[in-house]
Amino acid sequence: MSKNNDAKKVVDIKIEGKKWQDALDKAFNEKIKDVSVDGFRKGKCPKDIYLKKYGIESLFMDAANKLVDDAYKEAIENNKEIVPIIQPSVSIKDINEDSISYTFTFITKPNVKIKKYKGLKVKKETVKVTKEEIKNEIDKLLKEYTELEIKENGKVELNNIAIIDFEGFKDGVAFEGGKGENYSLEIGSNTFIPGFEDAIIGMKKGETKNIPLTFPKDYSAKDLAGKDVEFKVTVKEIKEKIERKLDKDFFLDLNMEGVTSKETLEEAIKDQIKASKEVNANNKLEDDLLKEIAANTECDIPEELLDEEVHAMIHQFEDQLRMQGLTLDMYYKFTNMKHEDLHKQMEPEARNHILYRFILEDVMKQEKISVSDKEIDEEINSMEKKYGMKKEEILKQLGSTDMIRYDLEMRKTIDFLKEANK
Repeated sequence: MSKNNDAKKVVDIKIEGKKWQDALDKAFNEKIKDVSVDGFRKGKCPKDIYLKKYGIESLFMDAANKLVDDAYKEAIENNKEIVPIIQPSVSIKDINEDSISYTFTFITKPNVKIKKYKGLKVKKETVKVTKEEIKNEIDKLLKEYTELEIKENGKVELNNIAIIDFEGFKDGVAFEGGKGENYSLEIGSNTFIPGFEDAIIGMKKGETKNIPLTFPKDYSAKDLAGKDVEFKVTVKEIKEKIERKLDKDFFLDLNMEGVTSKETLEEAIKDQIKASKEVNANNKLEDDLLKEIAANTECDIPEELLDEEVHAMIHQFEDQLRMQGLTLDMYYKFTNMKHEDLHKQMEPEARNHILYRFILEDVMKQEKISVSDKEIDEEINSMEKKYGMKKEEILKQLGSTDMIRYDLEMRKTIDFLKEANK
């Protein structure tokens, strides 16, 4: 029996008779191996004696677990119109010594009703590159390629790099975290508490100085916040930044193809900025298009599907944190959030992910957009060059060409929408 409500399909499956009794027998044969009953060796207790002591109910859950896969297959075979899009939930509706009834709740793709997806007049932003943007990028490169020169004589000045040993004391006692050796400190970077870097200005190589300071009242370490301390600092080396110029040596260091002069560098930077802006403009166009179509779409997204999408996003976010040396628990602590808070925060984006996916699939179906085997082969060839992998390796990782086909279909559908909404 099945009860349908758009995307949610509820199916009851009952198993009884010999199949259920066989499952109970198998459950008994496994359970008795670890059960001790007075008067019998472990594993040798007769079934009737076991049932008198523990009751047949003690076998129910083990027997139910043995038949759940069979019940699932029966539910699918009896309801071929059901195409689940996420793992179904299952519960036991009724269980006794004669039978068991499972209830499967399937989530299928909900109805998607798009009122309008053509002629929306969504425009792509015009891409422009200004002279100021080019200059800023070149200034960043000059700063990035700045050279450091050891300053044998003279004193520490603003923007110099001072290599220092330091140790901090509170009431004459060294405090935790206040010591460092061969520390590279850029003067003016405001890396240390106020006054520390200013006090180093004017020191010479090899000079040692005691610097009295007061920690800020809002300092993160409560035992130091607002406290008077003294730092013993020794300058071991001074390095001076040598600003680069747009000369031959700089262009050689850049190693950018075709860049040999200020003019060719400006042209290359312009092309880079333009390419980046084009990508951003295209991404925004796609997002604006889907937002506009979504505003003209009716679709009830099941909560179960939304939960699964959010959980997938949280796992992806967790992977990103791990690459930064952080954990999800650390993130919760830093942000004073709970799992439920992050879940709720991600729900709107997750809902859009699902809705946009359904919209593209529906448009693809309506417009009969398809991908040929030749296009799939061409995409695989492109992936081989991009990732330096062989076709067999790519297919082994993906399992089949289905993911490639789907991705190409989505891209084709997006391209269609762009053309249909100019």
